[in-house]
Amino acid sequence: MLSTTILTLVGSLRAGSINRQLAEVAASGAPEGVEVKVFDRLGEIPFYNEDIDAEGLVPEPALALREAAAVSDGLLLISPEYNGTMPAVLKNAIDWLSRPFGASAVSGMPTAVIGAAFGQYGGVWAQDDARKSVGIAGARVVEEVRLAIGGSVTRYAEIHPKDDPETVAQLNEAVRVLAEASISVA
Repeated sequence: MLSTTILTLVGSLRAGSINRQLAEVAASGAPEGVEVKVFDRLGEIPFYNEDIDAEGLVPEPALALREAAAVSDGLLLISPEYNGTMPAVLKNAIDWLSRPFGASAVSGMPTAVIGAAFGQYGGVWAQDDARKSVGIAGARVVEEVRLAIGGSVTRYAEIHPKDDPETVAQLNEAVRVLAEASISVA
């Protein structure tokens, strides 16, 4: 049986983040044969600096991120929207994953971007910026996956996203489509 691994990066470092909760729901509802792994060390990775991106100098958390990507079949970015764009921690992860130029671990990797935000449009600007950045970094953006959950703070004020059937169904579908795109590349 085929096994597909989807590396998931959450753009919010906050422990109680709704976007982190979405990642948990995505992992728990993944189809059979698909493993969704959340990389929880984005806050440890220093800002990208080419001076330290050399053999023997790459910080261990950045190296761990690259290694996690290298053994994955797909990439799922889950992002809130900060001041109309993606959080710096997510952009920084994309920058580290974009190297070495032309031969990065995400080169050609099927990638989807989803997320939730307080605003009514659910962070679409952040998601569009993340798609643009990761696409330029060499990933193959799966455009069919679009999930922007608006009004997240009020929508999930009393419940966890796992208790919202519509959210669960949307996340399951997003992971299924990304997994199928990942299998077709393998």
